[in-house]
Amino acid sequence: MTTSSPSSQINRQTILVCFLAALAGLLFGLDMGVIAGALPFIADEFTLTSHHQEIVVSIMMFGAALGALCSGPMSSSLGRRKSLLLGALLFVVGSIGCAIATSMEILSVFRFILGLAVGVASFTAPLYLSEIAPERIRGSMISLYQLMITIGILAAFLSDTALSAGGHWRWMLGIITFPALVLFVGVLTLPESPRWLAMRNKNELAARVLKLLRNSDREAAEELNQIRESVKMKQRGWQLFCHNAHFRRSTYLGVLLQFMQQFTGMTVIMYYAPKIFEIAGFSTTREQMWGTVIAGLTNVLATFIAIGLVDRWGRKPILKLGFSVMAICMGILGYMFYSGITTPVEQYAAVAVLLIFITGFAMSAGPLIWVLCSEIQPLAGRDFGVTCSTMANWIANMIIGATFLTLIDTIGSPNTFWLYGILNVICIVLTFLFVPETKNISLEHIERNLMRGEALRHIGQPPHRSLSSRAAAVK
Repeated sequence: MTTSSPSSQINRQTILVCFLAALAGLLFGLDMGVIAGALPFIADEFTLTSHHQEIVVSIMMFGAALGALCSGPMSSSLGRRKSLLLGALLFVVGSIGCAIATSMEILSVFRFILGLAVGVASFTAPLYLSEIAPERIRGSMISLYQLMITIGILAAFLSDTALSAGGHWRWMLGIITFPALVLFVGVLTLPESPRWLAMRNKNELAARVLKLLRNSDREAAEELNQIRESVKMKQRGWQLFCHNAHFRRSTYLGVLLQFMQQFTGMTVIMYYAPKIFEIAGFSTTREQMWGTVIAGLTNVLATFIAIGLVDRWGRKPILKLGFSVMAICMGILGYMFYSGITTPVEQYAAVAVLLIFITGFAMSAGPLIWVLCSEIQPLAGRDFGVTCSTMANWIANMIIGATFLTLIDTIGSPNTFWLYGILNVICIVLTFLFVPETKNISLEHIERNLMRGEALRHIGQPPHRSLSSRAAAVK
């Protein structure tokens, strides 16, 4: 690799580091997906009602919200790398505990510990990736994290399917221990974030990391100068939130984006896929489990669309397309459940619509919400802002996970899916009104636009499209 054209090439070491960090997403996905196949067997063994099943599912999200809340100050004081190490350790403990649980209560405790691990990972990994990756591939690298989540979900579905014949739910939950150990060892090899090092006045270490990750000393020096300029303002998220209206705007936008992602309805498909296939007329466990695997595979493959297009098409156009696809599919599914699914053709048509919905999510809101939430926060409040948005993700996730079966039981399947269709339409409107386009724009420039009062949907405008120039154009 030559160093004469650093802007056109990507350092291989950078790709390796980003891949290792994204392994946290694999564990995230494994723990999200594994409960779908294990839940029916857990419900039989512990005689769980629908409400108890919702508790087993949603307790992990409660732990994730708490883990995300603690991750901001922890990653600020310990660093991104050590925070990822702690998350990996919690994954190991939680997985072993779930496998040996002897009651619903004990299982819930260790599901909560897993939630803490997921919360730490879901906060720290995207933040670390946004600070490691050069701006021209930042969207793709953060999307890699989402890809690893989808691969983890698929791997969990495959594992569940293989173990479902014997009802081995303990192995379904316990097998996650092994990738958790791999993550722990992998994180030991990672460098610390250069931005965090610069925040701690460890500029020599930051320079060494950037020289490792960039194509030339000149590129590394230029980026370090930008970082040093931006870190002159220390992390003071809560104070900034209280006293700076512009930072409050970016924080609220991050929270809104995460609620938008969860209220699409994708979460219920991942947690309750066998139940949804049962509603669609697939009565046997084998049919339901293989349907779940196909859903997981679609989720993985469609995420490649986002990785390929996020830094070419941009964030906003893909989001608008994805929410539109999901709204239409939820409307169609609601109608099909309302009219009744009685023939094999209708069953497979429902599956096709469901897979199109999954594609719409995986190519848009799945990865791109994480990308945007890591990009829109100013450095002085980034830990606080990303903490708030990540915690919002898990609060919304918990709400969805804890209400789906109740909605099915009370308002019926058609109305439940129509409700999610309406929520997706609302997401389209919110995307038009508030979501910025941040493609190929540095984090520092996004921050400058935000702090000088640009409308939220304009904070990703390039340097030549300043507030004053747009105002003149309007006149």
